[in-house]
Amino acid sequence: MKIARVRYEGRVLAARVDGDTVFPVVAEDQRHMSDAVRDLIADGTAHDVLSADVPGVPLADVELLSPLVAPQKIICIGLNYADHIRETGLKTPEVPLAFVKTAHCLTGPAAPVRVPRGTTGQLDWEAELAVVIGRTARDVSVADAASYVFGYTVANDVSARDAQFSDGQWFRGKNFDGFCPLGPWITSASEVPDPQSLAIAARVNGLTLQDSSTKEMIFGVAETIAYLSRYMTLYPGDVIATGTPHGVGMGRDPQLWLQDGDIVEVEVEGLGLLRNPIHVTD
Repeated sequence: MKIARVRYEGRVLAARVDGDTVFPVVAEDQRHMSDAVRDLIADGTAHDVLSADVPGVPLADVELLSPLVAPQKIICIGLNYADHIRETGLKTPEVPLAFVKTAHCLTGPAAPVRVPRGTTGQLDWEAELAVVIGRTARDVSVADAASYVFGYTVANDVSARDAQFSDGQWFRGKNFDGFCPLGPWITSASEVPDPQSLAIAARVNGLTLQDSSTKEMIFGVAETIAYLSRYMTLYPGDVIATGTPHGVGMGRDPQLWLQDGDIVEVEVEGLGLLRNPIHVTD
């Protein structure tokens, strides 16, 4: 099943997606910081509720939003692809290198990434496979970790490299508003038999700049979940962005930075496509 959040006829709804048809099922309460998809995952009812026999509407008639809007946490893993390590010349981490993005970073699969003018001159893209946790995980084993995955989606860990590396820590450079396009939907884990064998790519203005496979991960999905759950409880709806392969702007020679009007596409095999324009705003 593919599970989305959509805007349709003025309402935000949790929906299932089947080909070019969307089946909106559950309306989100817009008066509060609610998250219909997260709540269905937490209740363990997502698949049953979203399987309801309801009228479908054309995909072209809805706006796809970030499939999650208020996860408890978004954990990102840095330096997690062997080919990315080779291009940066950095040392391979001995354990997963984790940092956090917050929910205000989330934006939809086609939404513009708005960057205030003068805040960064080194705007970069990072194509990532993202994992959505399905049930509470605390100190789980590598062998059991896959059973805690609800599904997978696509993320772009947008980064302001000058802010990231000038501060002595990464929070500001990774956490501008809109710096985590996510979507276009969550694909159930049952439809992704091997998350370590997926093609992953990024294109800027149609030019392919990242072209790799999740088999290049240093710490796979199961190992990452097991490691993180030793130190923190993972909750339903939590997102883990699992790192990016070679080809980011920072690693190129000469370096390449995103500019106003650029179109960034991020794609993971079988999971969908993000297509976000860059808007520099005054």
